[in-house]
Amino acid sequence: MDRAEILDNAESLFEKAGFYLSQRCCARPSCFDFVARKEKQLAFVKVHPNIGNVYEKDARGLATLAKLFSGSSLIICEKARNKPLEDDTVYSRYNVGAVTLITLKDSLLKGSGPLIEAGPGGYYVRLDGEAIRKKRLEKGLSIGKMADIIGISRRTLYGYEQGMAKASVSTAYKLEWVLGEPVVKPIDIFQYPEQIGGFLAAAKRIISESRFLQFVIRKLLQFNFIVFQTKRAPFDFVAKTPETETNLLWAVACEKERNFEGRTEEIVSVSKIVEAQPIFVTDSEKVSADNVPFIHKKDFEKFKCPEDLMAKL
Repeated sequence: MDRAEILDNAESLFEKAGFYLSQRCCARPSCFDFVARKEKQLAFVKVHPNIGNVYEKDARGLATLAKLFSGSSLIICEKARNKPLEDDTVYSRYNVGAVTLITLKDSLLKGSGPLIEAGPGGYYVRLDGEAIRKKRLEKGLSIGKMADIIGISRRTLYGYEQGMAKASVSTAYKLEWVLGEPVVKPIDIFQYPEQIGGFLAAAKRIISESRFLQFVIRKLLQFNFIVFQTKRAPFDFVAKTPETETNLLWAVACEKERNFEGRTEEIVSVSKIVEAQPIFVTDSEKVSADNVPFIHKKDFEKFKCPEDLMAKL
């Protein structure tokens, strides 16, 4: 299955599950393909046939945006190199969760999250420590006795019961055989990992080569806006207002830019899903869009305080 097919299927599954989707983001290279929302559940999604070809800069950007908007990040893949990925399993790529289409389908449409987590050295599961302890006591087994039956140390079993350690798949099978009931906890793919990775640092140095973009960011920093630069997204950066912390999706448009119309549509679409305000700054009289705040550079230069800017929204 090629990338286009995986992307089509992923979007279809989200829509069947009742999510609203943004347009696909392809006007320029982006760390995410689309954004999906269902009530308070927000996900930034990247699709790639091969997990090994998801670059660190995209994974980090994906995780950073998800954290910024209090959402989750997810990669949809089907193989690693030439080997198919396992279903019912969550993989990790630079601390971003990755699953197959079947795992996504089970999570979205059946409500059954994957049970297995791929990690360094093998496959692991998360155990319901309280259920293990309760069932052990019902059977009259001490920690030492049960540890001997399973073939693990008392310390390891204690760690399982306290939720401090993951178990191998084989150990989980033994636990369930001894206790007579399931003890593995499903994984919520939208809460994996539990601490969303990525770097989330406000701009202190401006990383863009565009002087125009540098000028816009410096001006906002002078107004005490919190600015997060996005190297690979339809928008150029995200800024939070100093008072209300309203999220603004900023696009800086130069006269020579190609396909700005397509990028504008993507930004507006994404802004509706993430519930942010799009805003554009341009140095051209030819660049414009309907129903979107557009500020010319010469007007932007005149702003003396944040209120001047916010009055234009």
